[in-house]
Amino acid sequence: LTTTTPAASVAQAFFCLLLCVPWGSSCPPSCQCTERAGAKAVLCSSRHLEEIPKDIPRDAVFLKLDANSITRIPSDAFKHLSHLEELDLSRNAIEKIDRAAFKGVAAGLRTLDLSSNRIRSIPKEALVALNAKLRLANNPWHCECALQEVLWEARLDPDSVQDITCHTAPRQEYVGKSLLQVLDAGVNFCSVHQRTTDVAMFITMFGWFAMVIAYVVCYVRHNREDACKHLDYLKPLPSAQ
Repeated sequence: LTTTTPAASVAQAFFCLLLCVPWGSSCPPSCQCTERAGAKAVLCSSRHLEEIPKDIPRDAVFLKLDANSITRIPSDAFKHLSHLEELDLSRNAIEKIDRAAFKGVAAGLRTLDLSSNRIRSIPKEALVALNAKLRLANNPWHCECALQEVLWEARLDPDSVQDITCHTAPRQEYVGKSLLQVLDAGVNFCSVHQRTTDVAMFITMFGWFAMVIAYVVCYVRHNREDACKHLDYLKPLPSAQ
């Protein structure tokens, strides 16, 4: 008959605990983790966060990071959250979103809330693979071709699309208006951008052409002056018999 010492029992219990508890399921100290309809919800609202927590559980399905002080969404910020379906980043101070910010979650994400931040522009590459319904309202948008392309390609929440307004724009008359209203009026920021690019290219080509013409004229004039000087030198010389 074998006996088990108290120390051995504690060691066995601790070993079983390590086997039974899944890795990556711990909750960040600044957040609260709960179960919602059998799926893990990570709630980090109003926690004075300045960046996205690094230790969000891998099995998170719902993630709320709203009402914090986050200023940037870096590349691969949510790459390890392959089960993520809903992401709320509203009411932060986000100004910059990297091109690969949502890499790894683009396919499964259903809703993405970026409303009420400080976003002026967003790279199209950050949203190109997203199937999520986007909320982009109440940001100080700069209305230009890049934002117009985002509107064309992204899946926007119809209830908030009217609140995407032009904080700045190439023309003052568009400022303060809904971007959708401006586009419905027939404005095409991308064609304006293309015309500006074409004009700049034409001016550059004209400048190079003018420089070539000026060089040719100077070269011909210089050779003519040299020829005249040579003739003046030859005139006083006696001619050959």
